[in-house]
Amino acid sequence: MKFTFLTLFLLAISVSAQSGRIKPAETPTPNRHLRPSVTDSPNYPKTVSNDRPRTAADPAPTPTPRDEEGVVKVDSTLVPIPVSVLDANGRAVTTLKLADFELKIDGKSVALGDVTRSESPIRLALMFDNSSSVLIAREFEKEAAVKFFKRVIYADKDMAALFSVADTTRLEQPLTKDTSLLVRAIEGFPPPEGATALLDGIIDVADYIKDYDGRRVIVIVSDGEDTYSEITTTLEKVIKNLQLTNCQVFVVKTTDFENFKRTGQRKGNANIRALDAERRMIEITGQTGGSVYSPIDERELDDAFRQISAELSQQYILSYYPENDAGMKGAFREISVDVNTKQNVTVRTRKGYYVPKR
Repeated sequence: MKFTFLTLFLLAISVSAQSGRIKPAETPTPNRHLRPSVTDSPNYPKTVSNDRPRTAADPAPTPTPRDEEGVVKVDSTLVPIPVSVLDANGRAVTTLKLADFELKIDGKSVALGDVTRSESPIRLALMFDNSSSVLIAREFEKEAAVKFFKRVIYADKDMAALFSVADTTRLEQPLTKDTSLLVRAIEGFPPPEGATALLDGIIDVADYIKDYDGRRVIVIVSDGEDTYSEITTTLEKVIKNLQLTNCQVFVVKTTDFENFKRTGQRKGNANIRALDAERRMIEITGQTGGSVYSPIDERELDDAFRQISAELSQQYILSYYPENDAGMKGAFREISVDVNTKQNVTVRTRKGYYVPKR
């Protein structure tokens, strides 16, 4: 008998992770374990896992930000430039005007459109490293994060989301104005376990908030180590993604906290992985205009979150409308900001932007 049917086989190719292990293919998540209002959203990053079964005690999901009044896409011709200006004592300088700033693009002075003082709303994503490398400090971190959310979210203006990162990135609470939902999500965190796909997670989180109007801020609570991201997810790729999505990154590094709890000393052994993690976090925050905090105890941990909150409330937002980007689609343009009217001040801002390709 002659067979006329064709048998098809699809070969799935596993991709090696940075740790050298083979990352298993993800198992499709049953629909009953998904939060429809998040996973059905066109802005939801498909690589983010959200497969924790809901219980009766879990909060009902909030509408995605696209359904929230006043949340719209940003005009792609505007380049927002968050700027922090600190005096010699590290205190914010809050009396500057438009004429006090000098903006240079690729080393050449350009005209600024406007300067505002933090009136634009914040779209903040807090990333918790929930891998097995972060254990001792977890409860203190959760308590500090609860206080942070209560400081940084203002009534009807700001919104925040909560992510956990281990083998995969999981959205624990979608963007919301309701701090009680964020607090409940933090309190419901499962015990830390697994490896750390931190770089993959940063890209996922940036993609989640990239289309929303306002200052896009990512706060990472982690030791900075990465043992499980895809081998193609390089530091350069992460920084480019953050520049493309206009995200500012702050890091609360937990390494010193964990070491102090174990040994009573601030610094531990400077092994290669820890040094790489530290350099990685410094580079990411430096390129996006953020900063790294390395607390050693509960007081310093709370201070770190307080300082981030204060900085976000005291930032200047410079508005730059490019006039000479034609013919440079996809190119990186370097940003520098100076305050020529004040002596002994430190200016912190993003290091550049990418010209849209479209």
